Amino acid sequence: MGAVKTKRMPRAVREQQMLDAAVRTFGQRGYMAASMDEIAELAGVSKPLVYLYLNSKEDLFTACIRREAAALTEAVRAGVRRDLPADRQLWDGLGAFFAHTSQNPDGWSVLHLQARTHGEPFASEVAAMRAEIVAFVTQLILAAAREAHRDPDLPEREVAGLAEALVGAAESLADWANATPGVTAREAAATLMNFAWSGLGNLMGGRPWTPPEATPQASG
Repeated sequence: MGAVKTKRMPRAVREQQMLDAAVRTFGQRGYMAASMDEIAELAGVSKPLVYLYLNSKEDLFTACIRREAAALTEAVRAGVRRDLPADRQLWDGLGAFFAHTSQNPDGWSVLHLQARTHGEPFASEVAAMRAEIVAFVTQLILAAAREAHRDPDLPEREVAGLAEALVGAAESLADWANATPGVTAREAAATLMNFAWSGLGNLMGGRPWTPPEATPQASG
């Protein structure tokens, strides 16, 4: 009998295995401490093969950022049904965000902690992802605000800052939720929803908070 031939693994599958190992290593050990030897061993391949597929440690890290960023933005978009009321859309979007970050803590660490602290070109990759999510949230809030105010021409700038603040709060809360035992994605989403929606609801209803008028300085 002849020797049994093993089926060769497709390049795309092998590359995803390497990226899985790299995300886990970068996420848990950090970019500087992670070694290509460790990544290759975890992926079950030789270090030269990692270099052959992904060129360098920098290119490998960039590939991890791009993959994890695409997965996160797709998860958020897929979680929202645009035929639902505004509060339900926001709730579903937050739920999708926190579910993904809790299920992929190493990927979230790569995006929110590692990539941002090691300069260019990594920070730009994450900034592009964040801009896409902020734009998506802006459109969710803008559609609801225009409907509530019965003003289809309500300027985007009226809600752009709210979207930035909401995304920033979600990022911080994801860090807290992943580091706090027992906090579920649903609980994290409810925490932010309760924090944000009361303010958003007042804004939609034409009841925005306004700062008090400045008190004139007494002359000496």
